[in-house]
Amino acid sequence: MRRVRYFENGGPEVLRVEDAPVPAPGPGELLLRTEAIGVTLPVVRKVREGGQPLPASLGGEVAGEVIALGPDVTDFSVGDRVTGLCFGDGYADRALLHTAMASRVPDGASAADAVALVRSGLVALGAYEAARPDTGESVLVTGAASGVGHLAVQLARARGARRVVAAASSPEKAVFLKGLGADEVVAYADESWGEPVDIVLDAVGGELLPRAVAALAPGGRLVAFSSGGGAIQAYDLLVGAKSAIGFQLGLIARQRPLLYERWRAELWRLFAEGALRPAIHAELPLMQAAAAHAIIEKRANLGKVILRPG
Repeated sequence: MRRVRYFENGGPEVLRVEDAPVPAPGPGELLLRTEAIGVTLPVVRKVREGGQPLPASLGGEVAGEVIALGPDVTDFSVGDRVTGLCFGDGYADRALLHTAMASRVPDGASAADAVALVRSGLVALGAYEAARPDTGESVLVTGAASGVGHLAVQLARARGARRVVAAASSPEKAVFLKGLGADEVVAYADESWGEPVDIVLDAVGGELLPRAVAALAPGGRLVAFSSGGGAIQAYDLLVGAKSAIGFQLGLIARQRPLLYERWRAELWRLFAEGALRPAIHAELPLMQAAAAHAIIEKRANLGKVILRPG
């Protein structure tokens, strides 16, 4: 099979395409013929910043056709179209996916739809649910043009938000974001982000985090789900009776599988109704993984960046 790994940390240029043996599925695993691979900012950051033994594989979101089953797998069949999170060689034309992380792709949805919707959509929906939203509240989404953010904007609108504000790195993204349902678009560098909001869904973190807290109205809630770090001063929460909530999807998947499955079903329902429209910024061949990472590093994407093994 063909796969992408990296042998040193750095930018997109460190990614290498190589041949490797096709893995055999173990207990509880599916072997997929991969059709689409999602490129995410956490994976891009991991390549640059390190933190794992080298050489390293790239895990991530995959979708494709089941071509072999591991021992004792009874709830999936060869020929099923599935999507999920791969923790091994995800950037490959063959990938192992554990059944606990796999879900079927419904008829009428493409592999690209599945990769763009399911994992990123679960993060967006889970973060929104963590804020305990009420109908008619106002919502601001940072990283609004990202793979997760563009779905969060649509979810806020579909769930009855009174006002949806999209915050992005560049004002050039305004047309795209308003097309998704955002009432207002602000750039990070803008002096003001407008009227305070009830909820901030923060996909960026870092130096932007204090501004996200400042954008909250009294009693507002910030949900942080970024891998970008950052710090919040307790005083900034106290003076406005504001709350900061951390959201981590992996914890839900491990500890609350029924909720995880309910969210997946909700995403597909919204997709079927047309309330969620995954946006694909670019589809590149697997051998151009470096170019895909460069798009994410430059924050140039409008929606999801996808690799195509074929």
